[in-house]
Amino acid sequence: MTKKMIVGAVIMCMASMASAQNAKSILDAMSAKYKAIHSFTSNIDYTMINKADGINDTFKGSIAVKNDMYSLKMGGQQVINNGVTVWTYLPDDNEVNIDNHSAEAGDITPSSIYTIYKKGFTYILLAPVTISGKKYDVIDLISTNKEAQFYKIRLQIAQSDKMLGKFIMYDNEGSEFSYTISNFNSKVNLKDSDFVFNEAAHKGVEVIDLR
Repeated sequence: MTKKMIVGAVIMCMASMASAQNAKSILDAMSAKYKAIHSFTSNIDYTMINKADGINDTFKGSIAVKNDMYSLKMGGQQVINNGVTVWTYLPDDNEVNIDNHSAEAGDITPSSIYTIYKKGFTYILLAPVTISGKKYDVIDLISTNKEAQFYKIRLQIAQSDKMLGKFIMYDNEGSEFSYTISNFNSKVNLKDSDFVFNEAAHKGVEVIDLR
């Protein structure tokens, strides 16, 4: 290896380390921001794209989150998870499926997306983007687990307030799962009971208990 090649390799290595450190600083700021929020609600635009299979599906939904609990309404169903039990309600059928919550390492949930970078990922800080006049830092999280369901997660974090505006998950089958967050509201007082399916409020609901 020539002297120029050695110097070039050192410079590239240093630049990569600096990029990772800058990315971590942004991620830490985002994580701290959400950790300080007791609960929140927001709207979500979801898109699933697989060009090889000709898939381009889009859904609009809403979500409520409190700590590790969440209630997600999207795609004609509502999923409620209180950290112990998961209810999946299908309003068109007036049917609810009940199952135990089974947390696994590396699971991506509406609450873990803000901290998942801390283990099992390397970071790459990309060029910032401007969307509707607002600037976002763009960071790729690259999984260190070759068997992970998603090999890459791309986060768009607002430079102004460190809020997550969008994230895209890439799997090994060529699919992209995109979530755009809007109408974020942290001035809500959600109760634990908001994350339990209320059978009494759904007259005649068919209950399928899978536990």
